[in-house]
Amino acid sequence: MPSRRLDLPLAISVGDPAGIGPEIIGKAWEARKAANLPPFFAIGDMGSFTPHWDGPVVKIDDPADSFAHFNSALPVIEVHNCISVIPGEPDLDGAHCAYQALEMAIGFARAGSAAALVTGPVSKTQLYAVGFTHPGQTEFIAERCGVSKNNAVMMLAGPDLRVVPMTTHIPLASVASKLDGRLIRQRLRATAKGLQRNFGIENPRLAVAGFNPHAGESGNMGREEIDIFEPAIAQIRSEGFDVVGPLSADTMFHAEARSHYDAALCAYHDQALIPLKTLYFHDAVNITLGLPVVRTSPDHGTAFGIAGQNIAMPNSMIAAIKMAEMAALNRQAADAA
Repeated sequence: MPSRRLDLPLAISVGDPAGIGPEIIGKAWEARKAANLPPFFAIGDMGSFTPHWDGPVVKIDDPADSFAHFNSALPVIEVHNCISVIPGEPDLDGAHCAYQALEMAIGFARAGSAAALVTGPVSKTQLYAVGFTHPGQTEFIAERCGVSKNNAVMMLAGPDLRVVPMTTHIPLASVASKLDGRLIRQRLRATAKGLQRNFGIENPRLAVAGFNPHAGESGNMGREEIDIFEPAIAQIRSEGFDVVGPLSADTMFHAEARSHYDAALCAYHDQALIPLKTLYFHDAVNITLGLPVVRTSPDHGTAFGIAGQNIAMPNSMIAAIKMAEMAALNRQAADAA
C-alpha cells in the first residue's frame, strides 16, 4: 500500500470501445477498494460501457471532479463519437472515439490535470483507417510529448521481470539492419534513467541479451555481438552505468538469473516478450520510459473475440493503474529531492 497518495487522478483512455477496454476499466473500478487503487477517470463514450459492463458511471467535465464521485461511480469524460457499440465488432466510429480519447488523455496528463496516463487497448488496423499513422500508441504519445521515438522506450514489466525490446514492431528479417551502436546506447541510457525516475532504483543493473544464439559464440555464429553490442556496452559502462552482456538469451530468464538484474534489454520483440508473457500473461504492464509524463497500459490487445462476454480479466489493467501511481509518486519524490 502506498504511504502517500496522488493529489491528481489518473486518466484512462478507453481504447477501442468494441474491445474489452470498457469492461476491464469497469472491473478495475469495482476492485478499487480491494486493490487499493487511486482515483481515476475514464475517457470515452458513455454508451460504450453499457454493452460490456453494468456498473455505475457518471459523466464529469473536469478531471478534478473524479474525487467527488469515485467512491460511488466510475467517472467518465465523454467523447461523442460512438453512435453505437457492438462488442467484438469494431467500426470506424469506434476508431474515431479511441483516437480522440487518446488525444484527450495525453492532453490532460501534459497539462497537469492528471497524474499519469493509462491507455486502453486499441486496434491499429481500425486506427489506420481513420488517419492514424504511427506504429503504435507509444510512438504517438512520444510525438505528442515532443520526444524522439528512439528516446521513448517500451518496457514490459511483471512482478520480478522487466524487459525492453531494443527493436519493436518490425519484421524479424529487418532486425539486424536496425541494430546499431547508437540505438543500443540510447536504449540503455533511457532504461537506466527510467528505472531511476519511475521505479526509484538508484543504481539500476542492466543485462543485455545477444542477437545470435549463444550470443554469437565468440563470432562463430555471427559478429553482431563483437562488432556492435560490445562497443556500445563498453561506452555505457564508461558513463557509470551497471551493464552486463551481451549474454546468451536462453539462460537469462530463469529465476536465479533474473535476481541479478533490474531490467533485461533484448534485441527484438519476441526475445523480450515471450519470457515476460510466459511468466506474467495476465499481470504484465507496458510502461513507456523517457516521456515527460507517466504512461502505462495493460500488456494485451483488444480481445474482440471475448468482448461483451463478461469474461475479460482486469488483472493487467489493475496492475497498470498501480504501476502508474507508483511511477508518479516516485517522480514526485525525485523532483522534491
